[in-house]
Amino acid sequence: MPRLLLALLLFLPLGVAAQAAPPPASTSATPPAPGPKVLVHTSVGDITLELFPDKAPKSVANFLQYVREGFYDGTVFHRAINGYLVQGGLYTRDLQPKRTHPAIASEADNGLSNLRGTVAVARGADPNSGTAQFFINLVDNRRLDYAGNQSGLTWGYAVFGRVVEGMDVVDKIAGLPTRGQGPFAADVPYPLPVIQSVRVIGEEAPASAASAKAPAKAASVAKPAGKKGG
Repeated sequence: MPRLLLALLLFLPLGVAAQAAPPPASTSATPPAPGPKVLVHTSVGDITLELFPDKAPKSVANFLQYVREGFYDGTVFHRAINGYLVQGGLYTRDLQPKRTHPAIASEADNGLSNLRGTVAVARGADPNSGTAQFFINLVDNRRLDYAGNQSGLTWGYAVFGRVVEGMDVVDKIAGLPTRGQGPFAADVPYPLPVIQSVRVIGEEAPASAASAKAPAKAASVAKPAGKKGG
């Protein structure tokens, strides 16, 4: 029986699910041009990302705005599903969400596929609801690719970068034991991997990393079959 993904969004009750969209007919075979690189310094190790501003200009500009403001400093990877993805970028060590900028328009139709090591914008049911959260694909998650504009399920998730160094660190995060904690019923890695700082390589650190905390609507991606919570 083919494996199906269940669309289980963090702001929906557990058990509310829908079948994920099929993979798109094709994706771009041409790799994006080299873009800026970002160093993600975590309590588990360092991860270097290369961004794709030519393919995902809005997503990259949004991510870099948070980076340059020091927004990600002190946030955590709050979700880890081995063999699927790790997700973070919004919650503090005590799993409180930080206040974000307005959501951005989805660029999931940019021809990039959610392959292992790619970085994509996490969002809610509305394709245009992505803010600060991002996820890193642990495997080729083609079911998360754009398949059409019929609904949030078929729209997919916008890839805007990839891991160029430190994928072993990402795998370590994915391999941590998980549990329910705070507002999440499951999939919270223990101990929580902390994002200590995020910097654009070649740029000075932001003058202030202060960012107000306030309730923010959670973003998510489709859940693999058999998983609950998160």
